[in-house]
Amino acid sequence: MSSLFFGFIAVLLGTVGARDQLTVAQVSAVSRRGPGVLAAAAISATVSAMAMALAGQAMSGLLPAAGKTMLVAFALGFAAIELALPVRQARAREPTRSVAAIAIVLFARQLGDAARFIVFAIAAATGAPLWAGVGGALGGILALAAGWAAGEGGLAALPLRALRLALGAIVLAAAVAVGLGARGIIG
Repeated sequence: MSSLFFGFIAVLLGTVGARDQLTVAQVSAVSRRGPGVLAAAAISATVSAMAMALAGQAMSGLLPAAGKTMLVAFALGFAAIELALPVRQARAREPTRSVAAIAIVLFARQLGDAARFIVFAIAAATGAPLWAGVGGALGGILALAAGWAAGEGGLAALPLRALRLALGAIVLAAAVAVGLGARGIIG
């Protein structure tokens, strides 16, 4: 059950102000908050989280216990870096109204982001890919639904850069603590 919680928190916080949330907000504004955009966001969040959780399960048997914990530390470190980097995204000139196209774009962005990498690491470390995937899916759906509801203007009004920097510092501290714990330096 802790896999569900950690997967949920990792994806929810990692998606705040990320490219997939900004894309959903932008397309939501253009489509006047059409339900298809929300459906595409929910589908992509679910499929990407479950795919990474299943990949983590496949990796689980290959790693020793300390290696699994270090994988989580590395995933958190990558997430901290991603949160600290500024998000630059060009505005779409001709947004598509195709729900399938939106889902594919979101899925491609999510599959390579640090939040889903944490889901992969949690699934590998705990051996509970279903719970890690469900938690990641729920966190992604909630974060993308917030972007859908806020729209482009609503997200632009938030101090996303400062929030992402603060989250990055917290995640970096967690990465260091988990890594030191894996090495037996702290208990």
